[in-house]
Amino acid sequence: MPDAPPHQQAPPVQRLRIRYAKRGRLRFTSHRDFSRAFERAVFRARIPMAYSSGFNPHPRISYAGAAPTGAASEAEYLEIALAQVIDADDVRRALDEALPDGLDVLEVVEAAPGALADRLVASRWLLVVDAPPADTQAAVTDFLAVDAVPVERMTKKGMRTFDCRAAVVALTAREREQGGTELDLTLRHTVPAVRPDDVLTGLGEVAGLRPDTPPLVTRLRQGPLDEATGEVGDPLG
Repeated sequence: MPDAPPHQQAPPVQRLRIRYAKRGRLRFTSHRDFSRAFERAVFRARIPMAYSSGFNPHPRISYAGAAPTGAASEAEYLEIALAQVIDADDVRRALDEALPDGLDVLEVVEAAPGALADRLVASRWLLVVDAPPADTQAAVTDFLAVDAVPVERMTKKGMRTFDCRAAVVALTAREREQGGTELDLTLRHTVPAVRPDDVLTGLGEVAGLRPDTPPLVTRLRQGPLDEATGEVGDPLG
């Protein structure tokens, strides 16, 4: 007898967009680890997910713009498709309770038209670096004064060389009361993606700024970019 065709699932009746945070030690959670944890949380919270069709149905979850492993974030996003209409705030509470502390659901809203990924144009980052403020400010000034800063990074396709300067929308340095320096960095999302550590590498290439310890990196915002002001907006607005 011929094989039976794969089961066709009903189309989703509701789509929700979710903003979540990675905090504390959970900043070391990889994207793959998070996706496993989130699917388990969806199951425990009994969210009425819509599923894909085919021989191996899976819950319809779309991830967008995940931060690098090791970076904390207050602005991670995903979209889920549901088989039943449910209150967005009920979903937020249920998922936040089901996820471990440090992976925190902050906001759930009805999905607007268009793709979520298309609204994630830029990110604002805070980097805490173990370097003297005066040296850091001088390095920032030198970095912003040049048109291109090529850096190298190992990727899945091997060693890549790319310009990290072109992605920088804004970069400032200020002294921390606790010691060291904070860098306020806004990056445009590019292909290949320029990460905050690439900009630190660029500061080293241009001005010799090479802190002894890795920076503490936090994504503060992610969303549409106002070209006039350089501000990163809310993709769920």
